[in-house]
Amino acid sequence: MDTEKPDELLKEGLLELGLAPLSEHISTFLFYLSELKKWNRAYNLTGLKKDEDIIIKHFLDSLLYLKAMPEGEIRVADIGSGAGFPGIPIKIIRQEIEMYLIEPSGKKSSFLGHIIRHLSMGKIEVVEKRIEDIKVSRELPVAVNVAVTRALFSIKDFIKKASHIVKQGGTLVLNKGPKVKDEIKNLEGIRYQISAVSLPLTHIRRFIISVNLKNQAK
Repeated sequence: MDTEKPDELLKEGLLELGLAPLSEHISTFLFYLSELKKWNRAYNLTGLKKDEDIIIKHFLDSLLYLKAMPEGEIRVADIGSGAGFPGIPIKIIRQEIEMYLIEPSGKKSSFLGHIIRHLSMGKIEVVEKRIEDIKVSRELPVAVNVAVTRALFSIKDFIKKASHIVKQGGTLVLNKGPKVKDEIKNLEGIRYQISAVSLPLTHIRRFIISVNLKNQAK
């Protein structure tokens, strides 16, 4: 795998996820990869430097969230988006989604805006604020159907911090490693689903946690 070209890695990874490796998706991911590496030299957006690591541990890892997301034209908020994970990879594959990238860092928000402009993406917006400071009908026009985050919060903290922007009956989705087993011991009274999945092109196991907010205390 070390000698494989980025486009080949992307095609293999998408196929392993059960997604069609469409040429427009591959070219979009390759542009994203190129710009991420270029901006990373100045702004340190990610600690990953190798193409293979970025493709697998950022792009493909972000697409694991799709397994827990409803179909159709939903509204999604990516909390603590950073360099765009998981929001931008999700948006590349599911273009019908209305995506909000919530990121308080000015440098990271600038990068996100740059990517959105150059990819001519519609129905995607950067919100340069902390999740705690965001209000529906102000920073967000309406509540979202799904909020996602990547390795930023514990499950309980994510419920506490993000549920105010998610509509009743909506979903919070997190991507966790093996330590999630310790977290779920303390989730009494919280309705959730957990799915063990394989990170494509690796032997790494991920755990996708979905918390449904229907009639759940916020």
